[in-house]
Parts: sequence; C-alpha cells; structure tokens
Amino acid sequence: MDRIAQIKSFLESSPADSFLLHALALEYVKTGNDTAARETFERLLAADPNYVGSYYHLGKTLERLGERDAASAAYEKGMEVARQLRDMHAYNELQAAHEDL
Repeated sequence: MDRIAQIKSFLESSPADSFLLHALALEYVKTGNDTAARETFERLLAADPNYVGSYYHLGKTLERLGERDAASAAYEKGMEVARQLRDMHAYNELQAAHEDL
C-alpha cells in the first residue's frame, strides 16, 4: 500500500485528524499533485486554523500553482495565527516566505 492510500485509510477512522491531513497534503506535494495538496491543506486549515505549520506549505503550494495573491494571503494569515500562538519560529519562517514572494 502506498503512503497516500495508507494515510487515507487512517483518515477513515479519524477524518478530522490534523496531523494526518497535513501528512496527506505533504505526500501530495511529494508526488507533484499540487491541486490535491492545496485542497487538503485548505480542508485542514478550515477545520483547525491553529495548525500553523500548514500555512507555510499551503503558501508554497499556491506559489507553484501561480497564485501569488492567494499565497500572500496564506502567509499573512499564518503570521497572524503564529503571532497569536506566540510561535515566533513559525512567524519568522512565514514572514521570510512572504518577503521572498
């Protein structure tokens, strides 16, 4: 069983598991399926907006899809959440990605 299928099978019993959704999205990134990655990151962040690490990866995915404005918005939202959570490491990574955009 490949990793995507394996993660999807785990999600059947825990469909709202943020860690599993993040892992699934990253597997989609690895396989070059940015559309599925985007959908999965967005699903995750809609359910768990404090899963701050996903904003960076969503932003990078949106960049690869040529959606600069959406990528910028993802980084900005992630910075806002990171600031609220006092996660300065995540904030700094998101800020650097935003500035590089």
